[in-house]
Amino acid sequence: MNALRQTCLALLTGMLLCATAGAGTTVDLTAEASRPAANDMVRATVFAEASGSNPAEQARRVNQDIAEGLKVIKARPGVSVKSGRQSTFPVYGQNQKIESWRVHSELILESRDAAAVSELLGQLQQKRLAVSGVSQLPTPETRRKVEDEATRDAIAAFRQRAAVVAEVLGKPYKIRHLSVQQSGQMPPMPIMRASRAMAADAAPPLPMEAGESLVTTTVSGQVELAD
Repeated sequence: MNALRQTCLALLTGMLLCATAGAGTTVDLTAEASRPAANDMVRATVFAEASGSNPAEQARRVNQDIAEGLKVIKARPGVSVKSGRQSTFPVYGQNQKIESWRVHSELILESRDAAAVSELLGQLQQKRLAVSGVSQLPTPETRRKVEDEATRDAIAAFRQRAAVVAEVLGKPYKIRHLSVQQSGQMPPMPIMRASRAMAADAAPPLPMEAGESLVTTTVSGQVELAD
């Protein structure tokens, strides 16, 4: 039994020594590539808000404004809408006593038609809704296509960098593992928070310039140089 144990230990030790002897030098590398993606989708957020001593009454007013806004949005083809953040919270005065309640409700619009959204935002401001933010970004389809292109470029750059290292050291290489990550987004257009008095006035269409977002793929990995 002891002889069998000693034989197994000897075999394991030999395997570890062989693996260690066969392992080459490893090098960690990173490469990245960027591609522009057309901002072919608009996302806008509008909101209704009311403050007063009776939260139920303020909620009724906000819900009425949101319902009127939904009618206008749904009448416009090519524009999708969903509910955003909704909240009811107290406003404290002196001695930490509740002075009033504030009710807030949002709608989020998305469309490929920037002109339609621009005109729609002007109409919604006449319906007592205010604009809190507008962003232009690539559609999921556009972003996936550009990400694939940037990934090809980044992997090619990684292979080229690995080849340079191997050439300088005079050794062949192989890739041990890779990690691929995507990033990049155009920041939202800053929009001033509009008051109800401003929203009640006739608002012209909001000017927009689509532009592009930069999509970046980063490839990190490790290559092994044969000894």
